[in-house]
Amino acid sequence: QFAPTASAFVADLRERLRKAAQRMDTTYPENTELTIDHEGTPHLTRLQAQPVPEDLPTIEALLKERMPERHLLDILKNVQHWVGYTRHFGPPSGADPKLAEPVVRYLFTIFGYASELGASQTARHTQEPISRQVLSRINHQHITAPKLEAALRDVIEEYTRFELPFFWGTGQGAIADGTHIELRENNLLGAHHVRYGKFGGIAYHHISDTYIALFSHFIACGVWEAVYILDGLLKNHSTLQPDTLYADTHGQAEPVFGLAALLGIKLLPRMRTWNDVTLYRADWGTTYKHIDALFTQVVDWDVIERYWQDMLQVVLSIQAGHVLPSMLLQKLGVYSRKSSLYKAFSELGRVERTLFLLDYMSDPAMRQHIRAETTKIESYNSFTDWIAFGGPVLRSGDPVEQEKRIKYRDLVANAVMLHNVVDMTNVLRKLQQEGICVTPEIVSRLSPYLTEHIKRFGLYVLNMLAQPEPLQPKPLFVTSR
Repeated sequence: QFAPTASAFVADLRERLRKAAQRMDTTYPENTELTIDHEGTPHLTRLQAQPVPEDLPTIEALLKERMPERHLLDILKNVQHWVGYTRHFGPPSGADPKLAEPVVRYLFTIFGYASELGASQTARHTQEPISRQVLSRINHQHITAPKLEAALRDVIEEYTRFELPFFWGTGQGAIADGTHIELRENNLLGAHHVRYGKFGGIAYHHISDTYIALFSHFIACGVWEAVYILDGLLKNHSTLQPDTLYADTHGQAEPVFGLAALLGIKLLPRMRTWNDVTLYRADWGTTYKHIDALFTQVVDWDVIERYWQDMLQVVLSIQAGHVLPSMLLQKLGVYSRKSSLYKAFSELGRVERTLFLLDYMSDPAMRQHIRAETTKIESYNSFTDWIAFGGPVLRSGDPVEQEKRIKYRDLVANAVMLHNVVDMTNVLRKLQQEGICVTPEIVSRLSPYLTEHIKRFGLYVLNMLAQPEPLQPKPLFVTSR
């Protein structure tokens, strides 16, 4: 809910900034974790590790011991039985798929492409009469990215029916981050990533604070990740609708802060470094006793007020689905020197980011919470790597297929999480019935990313009754004498 006029909006924003800065200045002497050097650079002490509940290792060990052993394909089958997510798949015409046992073939397709085995290896390693051509045709004709997203929504809806995930998060938070995916040379999205030192692309994920995956993009390495940070929330049409977004340091860009604020999204990035971070004061006439050196610039309120109506029009277009935040931020970024609208979003973002940074420096509990949330998506990246056991390289050169492969992995990841929540709930209830103390504090430290009980490589059958023919060495070439 915004003020009715541009002047009232700016006045309210200016007052918020003044109060936040004054509050931090007043509490600064008691803030033993923050120091400000003579150049005005803040320094925060390292966060201490949170104490682990005394019985947590015991409960984790019992949980791993009692979790039923399952095969990855059986998990996909069981979740299909509960949710029926393959109902979204089928030919573009919407007609009957004309496949023998279509659900079985859809499940093998999901398994094969999510694991990076591909159609050929999946067909070779199954006893079902499924050919490589059938799996490839299903992938290209029956399963699209929107259909995978619809299947994901079904699994998420079932996941939210359980109580256990809400010990891990409220459902109102989401975490965004990218992870490097290796690609073959010579394709449209591939590039050499400076940080990872490898050729490939970026799988940019949005997951819920309850761990479940919400939305993913596949983007080029050279793309500024921050422009996609808001897309995942707006493209997410599941029952979980977060309004708080956690991110790594890349999420603290000024235009992103400004746009997020107008979209009603609370942006909470983790600050790894304070290089190139500028804090803005309300006006030059306002000074502070303890923290004055932090503020090196002043907000240009005239720009915000002048283009307030234009910024609202942009936000309304985004909410109506006419334009994505990434499209806007990319376009404004290209024409930033000429665009007054870019300057307005940046100026608004400077205010919002300064408000965030003042809270971030003042509140250790907030910093601890942000770090804990961003750690979840790092675990998710490792979890999807575990699913893609067929190889570290995404072999398709088609951008459409690359996007689908990431969504295949999300679907399998969410199916495993749902099944793990079902099994964990049953095991934890039995432990309670046996008189073992299982507290909410212990449960909140658990995670659905359990894999030790899951078999992903199938069963290797050794038939000792089948004997080979006796060895009879024979010459390769018969010479006549």
